[in-house]
Formats: sequence, C-alpha cells, structure tokens
Amino acid sequence: MLTVIVSIAVLLVLSAFFSGSETALTRASRPLMHQLENKGNERAKTVNKLQEGKGRLIGAILIGNNLVNILASALATSILIAMFGEAGIAYATIIMTALVVMFAEILPKTYALQNADRTALQIAPIIRPLVFVLSPITFATQWMVRITLRIFGIRLHSGEDFISKTDELRGAIDLHQSEEDDDKTVQHERAMLRSVLDLAEVEVGEIMVHRKTVAMINADEPAAEIVAEVLASPYTRMPLWRDQPDNVIGVIHAKEVLRAIHQHGGSFDIDVEALAADAWFVPETTPLLDQLQAFRDRHEHFALVIDEYGSLQGVVTLEDILEEIVGDIADEHDISVPGLRPQSDGSYIVDGSFTIRDLNRQFEWNLPDEEAATIAGLILHESRRIPKVGQAFMYYGLRFDIMRRQRHQITAIRITPPQLAEFSAN
Repeated sequence: MLTVIVSIAVLLVLSAFFSGSETALTRASRPLMHQLENKGNERAKTVNKLQEGKGRLIGAILIGNNLVNILASALATSILIAMFGEAGIAYATIIMTALVVMFAEILPKTYALQNADRTALQIAPIIRPLVFVLSPITFATQWMVRITLRIFGIRLHSGEDFISKTDELRGAIDLHQSEEDDDKTVQHERAMLRSVLDLAEVEVGEIMVHRKTVAMINADEPAAEIVAEVLASPYTRMPLWRDQPDNVIGVIHAKEVLRAIHQHGGSFDIDVEALAADAWFVPETTPLLDQLQAFRDRHEHFALVIDEYGSLQGVVTLEDILEEIVGDIADEHDISVPGLRPQSDGSYIVDGSFTIRDLNRQFEWNLPDEEAATIAGLILHESRRIPKVGQAFMYYGLRFDIMRRQRHQITAIRITPPQLAEFSAN
C-alpha cells in the first residue's frame, strides 16, 4: 500500500508540473524570449520553438496531464475500495478532487502566472522532448478534433485575425498603464509609442503648417529685399512664388543664398530664382508613415502640401513628423507660439489653430479628429455655424467658450476640463 501511496504522490507532482508548464509556456512574454534568443540564450530559443507550435504543445501537455491524473485517481480508488468497499469510490472522488485542484492545478498555475518567463526558461528543455515523443498522438487527436468540428460547420485556421497586429500593440501599451504611474518619463515614452503606431493613420493635412502662417518669398521682389527677408526669417527653407502665392516656382534655402552672396564678394546682385530648388508637392491625404519614408528616400526635409484641386494648403517638414512622435522640438531660432495657456481656475485658453491631436495627447482627452484637425475646426463642425464671441458650447464633456474671433476665424477659445465643465454647467 505504501508503494501505491508514493506512486500517487509522484503522479500528483507530475500533474502539477504539467499544469504549471502549460501556464508558463503560454503566458511567457514572446518579445522578451525573442530578445533573449537574439542574445544567444538557448533556453529562450526552445521556448520560442514550443510557442510556434502551440497546438502540439498544448496537446502534449494535456495528454500527459490527463494521463497522470486518471492513473492517480484509479490507484486511489483501488486502495479505498479495498479499505471501505463501494463507499471507497466516493471517498476517492472527494480526496483526489481536493488534491488535484489544490496541489496539481491552483498551486502550480498560480506560481507559473507570477513567474511565467523564469519558469518557461527552466522547464522548456524538459517539455520539448515530451512534445516530440507525444507528437504522433497529438497529431491524431488534432485530426479527430478538426473532423469533429467540421461536422458541425466549424473550420479552424480561417486566416482571418480578429484584431490587427497594430491594435494588439496598442492594447499591450494600454495594458501596462497604471493609474498610480506618475513617472513623467514613462508617460512620455508611452505617448511616443502610441504616436509611432498612429503614423499610418494620420494624414499630412492634419499636421501641416497652414499656408496662412507659412513664410513665403515673392520672386518678383528685388534681390536685396529677398535676401533681407531670408536673413530675417527664422526658417531655413521658404517657398518662392511668382504672380500669385499658389504659383510656387521653387524652394529657396538660406544657405544657398549666403553661399551666393559670398561668391559675389558680398554683393546682393544674385539670381535668387536660379538658386531655388525644385518644389516638391505632396497630397494632403498622404499618411505620415509614407511621407516619412518619402523624406528618407528623397533625402529631403521639406514638402509643399496641396489639396485634390492642386491648390497650395501648407507645408510639411521632417521635423513636423518627428514632433508627432517625440513632442515639440524647439531650437534657439524657433518662434515661441503660446498656443495653450493654463488659467488659475483650471481652464485653458487655446489658440483656434491648436491641433486636436496635441490636446488629446497632452490631456488624455478623446476629442474626435476625423472631421477637423484644429480645435476651431471642431467647434465649427459641431456647431454648424460661425460662433460669436461669448458663446459657449458643451461637446464631449468639455465646455468651449469663444474668446476671440478675427473675421470668420476663431482665434481663441477657453476650454474647461470635464470636472469643472460639469460644475459650471450646474
């Protein structure tokens, strides 16, 4: 009898091993294992191999786990029947259920959940030979499962993913977000990761510098005036136009102007149009990811944005796209534009040209940016009118007060956050 009891104990240990292995290998971090494999970790390589064939892995573990559980239950039943007769069946059922659930399921799986990566690396070399040995039985059971499911009209491996890989990455980023996480560096890194994933969905027209604020040069002006404008401007590249601003004939680079002046001995008598590079026009519907790749391929940093009718809408630079990822990049020549000014009452005075994406990113708001790129455009879209100064609107839990308007353009808005907006509304 002692031998049988020892055998049951060994079988329970094996059951615990199989249960913990299943949890550890399925919960192990694939990015971490991939990184460890690239560093030469052979155990991580084994874990990755097992995860690639997850169907065979789960099948082999389930076969081994059920085999030892059934055998342990049979041995316990035989002992208890010999001791208590027919009542031993009930005793064996109660005792083995308690032992299996507590020591062979909950305990090992709880440990494996808390230490999935470490446990997976430890047990992978043991599980892999087992998967190989049981692979014929696993293939047979998988084939039978497929046939059975097909009878009921269910087909496996349709090739259609429930969610995209990008959405899966977004979910992983949000999953590791904690309400107690006040580390500004971590928050900034998380925002950067989200912005990288959004590059394929955001269009150039949403981040471009609008033509109203673009510094442009009239090619018909005297060369001395053009040079003065170039030197006075904080920008390195500026569009060059003739007759009308829409007729851009090139892009002038300040360095080329200075080089030409130096070659002419300091004289301003230079041909500015000959110094201009060809203008590069891109549609406003171009995704940022495509535009970033185009900047890299063409080795350029500056492009003019046009709409579907070919009209100039603004300019986009490589720096604009990088700022979408890392936030504002300012240097000693940048002009400071206070587009958002916090107020003592908790509200914000925001320029009408401030983008919705920047507001959402800075305050974790969820304002829609499908129909409008700027906060002024959002108010126009939602109100279906040109608001007057002093009017207030409640959209998406925020209060918008029109502070200033220049002709038909909203130039300043007071935005009251959700909590204060509800209080002021009451």
